[in-house]
Amino acid sequence: MTHTSQSCDQATSLWLANDLPREILSHLKLGGCPETAINSSFKLGSAAQTSIGLSGLAAAYILSLRTGNMQDVSVDARHAILDISSESWYTVDGQIPTASARDYLAGIYRTKDDSFVRLHTNFPHHRQGILNILQCDPTREAVQAALLQWNAKDLEDEAVKQKMCIAAYRTFEEWDKHPQAAALRGTPPVQLIKIGEAPKRDINESPQFPLEGIRVLDLCRVLSGPVCGRTLAAYGADVLLVTSPKLPDLPVLDIDTSRGKRTTQLDLTQPSQYDCLKELVKDADVFLQAYRPGGLQEKGFGPQELAKVRPGIVCANLTAYGWEGPWKHKRGFDSLVQTATGFNWAEAEAFAKFDGLPIMNKPEPQALPVQALDHVAGYFLAFGIQAAIAKTITEGGSWEVRVSLAAVAQWFRSLGQLPPDTAFRDGRPLPKRMIPSDPEVAALSVTLHEATGDKRDVEGRLRTMTAIRHAAQLSVTPVKDVEAPMCLDRHQPVWLPRV
Repeated sequence: MTHTSQSCDQATSLWLANDLPREILSHLKLGGCPETAINSSFKLGSAAQTSIGLSGLAAAYILSLRTGNMQDVSVDARHAILDISSESWYTVDGQIPTASARDYLAGIYRTKDDSFVRLHTNFPHHRQGILNILQCDPTREAVQAALLQWNAKDLEDEAVKQKMCIAAYRTFEEWDKHPQAAALRGTPPVQLIKIGEAPKRDINESPQFPLEGIRVLDLCRVLSGPVCGRTLAAYGADVLLVTSPKLPDLPVLDIDTSRGKRTTQLDLTQPSQYDCLKELVKDADVFLQAYRPGGLQEKGFGPQELAKVRPGIVCANLTAYGWEGPWKHKRGFDSLVQTATGFNWAEAEAFAKFDGLPIMNKPEPQALPVQALDHVAGYFLAFGIQAAIAKTITEGGSWEVRVSLAAVAQWFRSLGQLPPDTAFRDGRPLPKRMIPSDPEVAALSVTLHEATGDKRDVEGRLRTMTAIRHAAQLSVTPVKDVEAPMCLDRHQPVWLPRV
């Protein structure tokens, strides 16, 4: 790998920071022009290419540890951008989904102090909780009227107390003064922590795919964690997605992010189903979760407990704001973290400069064009998990992997911003979403068939979906694109036999 771009430099830095061998880096090939891969002032092309490239390189490294053979990994910057917006490009039976993953009340609103807040209401209990705070009817007009009685940060503080999902609008400078920003300083986007002793992993096999025979329990919802699980499945892992029948789902996202996984449902409030998950843990290699901080630990599935039950396990945890500081238990999502930490303000100012508009004291927030924090965090989590699996092979032990959206945002910011002309004149917009697919999307798509599953019969004809194929191209072992479950309860809660 030649050090000719920021993507290469970042990949090198993060690879070496996790004590992985330098010689492997020569097999990472990053192509295209990340600076103009998307029309944003932030270096989303570099971020996408770096995170996807590291996840692919880690997979290739694991296969080399298992077989002795190393291969090249290439990632094109524009393909990486379409990959980190994958939920926008899939079709089922040739149709774009008509439903939206976004609730009608979600979004940006003005507040009493001439500022803004962003509300996240995509789950029914979050929507109702915010309506309870505001004491208003469930319409955008009523919500806006109620919010004009609140100052932005006062409402954010109340939402923290009520465990609801609201972010006040900030500049970077305002965020830097926040105690949570102070708690995050120096935190890398991916952390590996050894949490227990275990013998080295046995690698006496000849796998066809890098993660073949690796068993992953995926207890994630929404985008970031599910993207990680989907990536591990693409590299050959047996990924069992476990959701609860009592929690709301997001089918528009789930169809895309569950590709390659097996899906089952367990209600952990039922003793028999709780015991079923404990049994699955005993034979798992990876436990991946992104529930609220401490949520699963309260049920006995924290990293220390898991390492005792299954020595050698890799516990991967995703949070919104990290493990330290006053917001460590705060619920959050990509859009909220963007708003709270200054990205929406900085993007708005950059666009105003490009458009020749006066720089307003408080410009209307402008979101990034893709859910970049979510997707990049998912790929960093996949990279960290595979780095930890490699360590179980080379040195043994049980490991915890930590990624937070806010630490990933901090890393994004460290990359700097592009000049407004480069960002918004030269930067390429996303393709149009249409039927038939935009030619660029079609050229990078793969066709997948609906999984029959083993839990119940599929009613009617099996469906077919097209989706953006994985942007990391492995030169010898292409990623595993086989089928898609297209529902959350298609399989028995059991492991496949190890090959």
